[in-house]
This record gives sequence, structure tokens and C-alpha cells, in this order.
Amino acid sequence: MGANIACEVAEGTFCEATVGSRNYEHGQLVKSLIQTNEFRIIIKPDKEVIEVLGALENIVAFAAGFSDGLGYGNNTKAAVIRLGLKEMVEFCKEFFPAHHPEIFLKSCGVADLVTTYYGGHDRKAAVAFVKTGKDIKTLEK
Repeated sequence: MGANIACEVAEGTFCEATVGSRNYEHGQLVKSLIQTNEFRIIIKPDKEVIEVLGALENIVAFAAGFSDGLGYGNNTKAAVIRLGLKEMVEFCKEFFPAHHPEIFLKSCGVADLVTTYYGGHDRKAAVAFVKTGKDIKTLEK
């Protein structure tokens, strides 16, 4: 999981990802197999939190896209993203109390949220939904 848009990964643009593994050796093996100079891998033990963050950031990106589609300004978008991140943190505290809080500062956290908001499909779909009225399923095609 992380701040990596597929087309940019394919083009060789620098990006990074967070891989969850409770077994250090297994994590290092995965890292050795897929890390390149352009694709940096960070291994962390919070595998469930990493996966959950990958889902939750899409919800926040949709909310930010709705804000854009409705024509609200940058201050509103910043508030939506900040409140969304706060909810992500609270969710993980509630359901994964043993997680390491610094995980939010890794690629699977804030970086993924920012990347998805600025260049991700979910934000763009939300803007199009507001502006066209087409359902999300149609817009995803």
C-alpha cells in the first residue's frame, strides 16, 4: 500500500510502498524481490492497519472530490482531508489498539491519502459524480 499511482509506477517514476509483515525475514524477502531504485519498499509489522488505511483513504478522497465538485475552496478541502485523516487514526485506535502510531506517516498513511486526493481515480470519480449526476459504477468504466 502506498503513494503509488499505477501508471507512474509503470513509467518508472519514483514511488514508495509500505508492506505489512509480522515476520521480519519474510518482509525482507519481499523487499528484496520487488524494490528497485525507483520503487522503495518499507516493511512494517502492522499489516492489518496498512490494509485498512488503503481502504479508508479512498473514502476520504471521495469526500474531497465531492468538495471539489461542489465548488468549495482549498480551505474546505483541507478541512475534509484533515478530518478524514483524524477519523482514520481514530478508527485504527479503536480496532487495532496495538498498532504503531508512526504508521500514519509512512507511505500507506498520509502519503497515500495525498496521492489519492491529488491524482487518484476516486477523487476524480467523485468530482464527475457531482458535476454530471452519473452513478459511480458508470463513471468507473
